[in-house]
Amino acid sequence: MSTKRTTAARTAGAAAPQDIRITVFGTGYLGATHAVAMAELGFDVVGVDVDQAKVDALAAGKVPFFEPGLPELLEKTLATGRLRFTTDAASAVAGADVHFVCVGTPQQRTSHAANLAYVEDATRVIAQHLTKDAVIVGKSTVPVGTAARLRELVAATVPAGIDAELLWNPEFLREGKAVGDTLHPDRIVLGGVSERSEAVMRAVYAAPIAEGSPVVVTDLPTAELVKVSANAFLATKISFINAIAGVCEAAGADVTVLADALGHDVRIGRQFLDAGLGFGGGCLPKDIRALMHRSSELGASRAAALLQQVDEINMGQRERVIDMALEACGGSVLNKRIGVLGAAFKPLTDDVRDSPALNVAAALHLRGAQVTVYDPEAGDTARRAFPTLGYGTSVDEAVEGSDVLLVLTEWKQFVEADPQRLAGLTRTPRVIDARGKLAADRWRAAGWEFTGLGRLTA
Repeated sequence: MSTKRTTAARTAGAAAPQDIRITVFGTGYLGATHAVAMAELGFDVVGVDVDQAKVDALAAGKVPFFEPGLPELLEKTLATGRLRFTTDAASAVAGADVHFVCVGTPQQRTSHAANLAYVEDATRVIAQHLTKDAVIVGKSTVPVGTAARLRELVAATVPAGIDAELLWNPEFLREGKAVGDTLHPDRIVLGGVSERSEAVMRAVYAAPIAEGSPVVVTDLPTAELVKVSANAFLATKISFINAIAGVCEAAGADVTVLADALGHDVRIGRQFLDAGLGFGGGCLPKDIRALMHRSSELGASRAAALLQQVDEINMGQRERVIDMALEACGGSVLNKRIGVLGAAFKPLTDDVRDSPALNVAAALHLRGAQVTVYDPEAGDTARRAFPTLGYGTSVDEAVEGSDVLLVLTEWKQFVEADPQRLAGLTRTPRVIDARGKLAADRWRAAGWEFTGLGRLTA
């Protein structure tokens, strides 16, 4: 039976940080952030990865991706001596009490299912190298039922006489705000804990619990479903307002005003109600597809059908923006200059995984357009992913000589740009606001032909 406790239990008598040694397996976005945060909370932490280059970079104080606040915190915690990184899993495991599994669960190449090979490998390596009783903590986002199978794997692998307990503690990081989300979580979910492992986890999270972060204690399946359900809900909200944007266009209404009005309802809220190019990144797309796949396996066909529609609406927004660019250029973008502001899937990150912005830019390039992309942080990662596109080093370079300008990521500097000055750089001042963040009246007053998804045309 599922249990739920949201009151912060007393932590008196709990182990102090110096009494608990931690490993974090995987030093990508989730793992590196978690390792640094645990060291900041006072624990001795070893980050473990098979990628020597990544380990060397982190050990030298260099974060291999853009995340505000993380480079400074990495340098600070390295200087304390409480944090180190290694590829030597055996030595790291032997000296630790709590082992976090923070590896990726990408979508499989041949289906919507999640690839669990990395999670399984990390769990197996931890179990086989244990030299003392330990708690193995899954943080990766996995399909429901995964943790139960991993418990069987641990039981079959752990050395005789060792008590290894596996539980699930899903992550809820937002790119661009990951440091704060780790140090000050809005909730802590613990799935499948015993009295002993719950006490250990409450000691690990003693600082945020003392600040008031609620603790939800439940079973393994519920804990596994929390993160993917949260992502699915947010994705549904985004796709809903994008579907309504289509109605607004047909009816002559303005979706931004409509969203503002909806947002005043406390049951709905304004967040994630910006009509536009839709969601991307390394989490929402693959997580809703994995949940869709798992729902079908479990016979939960209504959930699978809903998520299928959410995914289709989201992907359709990219086609809609491509069509808008074609319309702006008279039906063809062949040899047209198109400026693209934004490459990352959202601001405050350099993540271009499943980026709607780059997807649109690449599609227009394939139709013969001369595309110049500018992003303040994601230029290098975008160039590696889409080397055939043109890239600028400033807003001006992207805008200069353009027949149409596309705003595809809502970086603050794009939203606050001076349309009057930019208009003089273009061949024809046309802008498509694919994120619903530009002030239409201001751009039109500066001489721009302005269009947006679900926005009034004049």
